[in-house]
Amino acid sequence: MTDVHALPPALPVLILHTGDPEPGLASRHGTYGEMLRRAAGLDAAEVEVVRVWLDEAPRAPDQYRAALITGSPAMVTDREPWSEVCADWLRGAKAAGLPMFGICYGHQLLAHAFGGDVAYNPAGRELGTLPVDLTEAAADDALAATLPDRFDAQMMHAQTVLRLPPGAVSLARSALDANQLLRHAPGIYSTQFHPEFAPGFVAEHIEHYAEPYGREGLDTAALHQGVHATPQAGTLVRQFLALHAARDSAIAA
Repeated sequence: MTDVHALPPALPVLILHTGDPEPGLASRHGTYGEMLRRAAGLDAAEVEVVRVWLDEAPRAPDQYRAALITGSPAMVTDREPWSEVCADWLRGAKAAGLPMFGICYGHQLLAHAFGGDVAYNPAGRELGTLPVDLTEAAADDALAATLPDRFDAQMMHAQTVLRLPPGAVSLARSALDANQLLRHAPGIYSTQFHPEFAPGFVAEHIEHYAEPYGREGLDTAALHQGVHATPQAGTLVRQFLALHAARDSAIAA
């Protein structure tokens, strides 16, 4: 019989923290790294948060059982030095076979790192709680199978993935964005929508930025009123870890 107490502990999950909300919102709702950790169902002791936008550097990919990449107020098209360094790390992590899941900025950064095109969405900004539909390609994907054909998700983005990187497949789309959920490779996924956002944060964000959003022609009152919980989308990061980077994956290896 194997002595489980003699087995090594599971490797941590890396959170590549790429930026934060406005300080007042962060003080009430947490940082983007904290939001993602909670959505992943992980304790603080199970993660290593690396603030790449402050030039912190992750360890080698084999030191983690998975990597999660947060959203950010930055734009991938700005090609910030820290972002390009992170993109290079992501390419190495893909080559090493590390499971990865990116959200919003993380979604776009993965696409950029792997050879896709990111730019402002010509169809406009998506904001608030909006419906998402699975594509036909989702039918044979284990992660997409955890979602219904149509579900609501939290959105907060102006840029998008306009051209998929080689080998990537779109598994879900919305009215304004054909690439809401991507499978980049086995065990590597990303979402343009935000599984980690609670409705309270989204509603307060819309309220806080109502004036600039209004200048874009968005009906912020209607968007604010339409915010609601998205429990199906909200499970996706946990489902990803269960499928591709379970807590006992280091022991199983």
